[in-house]
Amino acid sequence: MKRFSLKVEKRKILGKKVKKLRKDGIIPGNIYGKDIKSTAIQAPFKEFMKVFKEAGETGLVDVALDSQVIPALIHNVATNYRNDVLHADFFKVNLKEKVKAMVHVEFAGEPKAVIDKTGLLMHILSEVEVEALPTDLPEKIEVDVSHLANVDEQIEVSQLKVAGGVSILSDPTQVVAKIGELVTKEAAEQAAEEAAAAAEAAAESAAEAGVPAEGEEVPPAEGEAEAPAPAEGVATEGSEKSTETQSKPKAEEKPQA
Repeated sequence: MKRFSLKVEKRKILGKKVKKLRKDGIIPGNIYGKDIKSTAIQAPFKEFMKVFKEAGETGLVDVALDSQVIPALIHNVATNYRNDVLHADFFKVNLKEKVKAMVHVEFAGEPKAVIDKTGLLMHILSEVEVEALPTDLPEKIEVDVSHLANVDEQIEVSQLKVAGGVSILSDPTQVVAKIGELVTKEAAEQAAEEAAAAAEAAAESAAEAGVPAEGEEVPPAEGEAEAPAPAEGVATEGSEKSTETQSKPKAEEKPQA
């Protein structure tokens, strides 16, 4: 198993003041273990990220602190919402004692169901817990999914293969990968096109029948002007004349000579 090296220094800046360290390109952290007092440390950000990208949380790192080299695993990596690393701990290990760690599950091959376009591969579990000596911890566990051919076929934790000396602690009945029903991109696009076509057809039918679309004002009939609303206190034409005609007394009729 490949081992990595990282030089660190004891850290004097603590608490909220560590923000200044990050601005200066330094990542704060701690190193601890069974036979070592927890110590605040710091490391150059670029060097740390180079090691972390390769070692992850299962690769053995030789941490050089003062005049000693401490075998450790990277633990408790804290990040922000942008996934920037803010803090990291190092757990000192005894090379002769087994440790527990989470190991990434990597899928290999293309399922027959995906090739035949009869199903979709679902990634249910991305990592499992294992126990092994620090030098035997696997970087990843590879899972061959090429034989999955039918919907509902699956691979469980109990079917994972690891090297001798490595024990998987996760529930053996947990599903790692499964073939689900196929919902293709083409089918989704076709459904959207059909819905749009149906809406367009409904709008055309409404237009032919003279039914206004929602939110559309009904225009006046041809040759018919829209009558303005009367001003406040002004009677409409016809209603005033009618009232005047009814209230005015008729003139006396003169007798014929």
